Amino acid sequence: MRVAIMQPYFMPYIGYFQLIGAVDLFIVYDNIKYTKKGWINRNRMLQDGQDIVFSLPLKGGSDALDVRDRSLAGDFDRAKLLRRFEEAYRRAPYFRQGFALVEQSLGCAEQNLFGFLHHSIASACEHLGIATEIQASSSIPIDHALKNTDKVVALCQAVGARSYVNAIGGTALYAKEEFRAHGLDLAFVQSRPLQYAQFGQPFVPWLSIVDVLMFNSLDTVRGCVESGYDLI
Repeated sequence: MRVAIMQPYFMPYIGYFQLIGAVDLFIVYDNIKYTKKGWINRNRMLQDGQDIVFSLPLKGGSDALDVRDRSLAGDFDRAKLLRRFEEAYRRAPYFRQGFALVEQSLGCAEQNLFGFLHHSIASACEHLGIATEIQASSSIPIDHALKNTDKVVALCQAVGARSYVNAIGGTALYAKEEFRAHGLDLAFVQSRPLQYAQFGQPFVPWLSIVDVLMFNSLDTVRGCVESGYDLI
């Protein structure tokens, strides 16, 4: 069984979903520290030919809190963020299909940050035809005080994995020899270059999955998720 383990992100780029689609079980961390400078509650979209950041505002909380212990701000205006997407992409050729996913994600009434992100990821997977099982890390019985590779290995062993698959950035963190010592294969998903027309402007790569859906047919996007990468 192939397993991937990642932080939750809000409407991430297509490589995140290629990773989910490449495995049998996707474990999403809910019991890790929230990091302000990461991409847990923000991502990038296209506006007037430029990439801009969109984000989920959070209720104040200690930096020591885990993702599952953080909440969305009480005054988070979902309709306002929805309008930003509408204004940015209303002329896109596949606006309706991309906007439908944004509506479904932002329509979630969940205030807990992890619960909201989990719903968003699951909604995108359904939209993209990804049937991979998704499980929260805290539900798996291991010593959750473990860190880094030790925690990854423990999670893999607890679910009976034979192979751990990570995003290509993980090549700087993980060594195949170390995983092999624990009876695990290690592989990385490397997305192939993806380029498409964006309102006739210079192409801006690796934006949110929403951008890909706005400018490409659903069949094209699903095909890219399924086979637009190499497993190395």
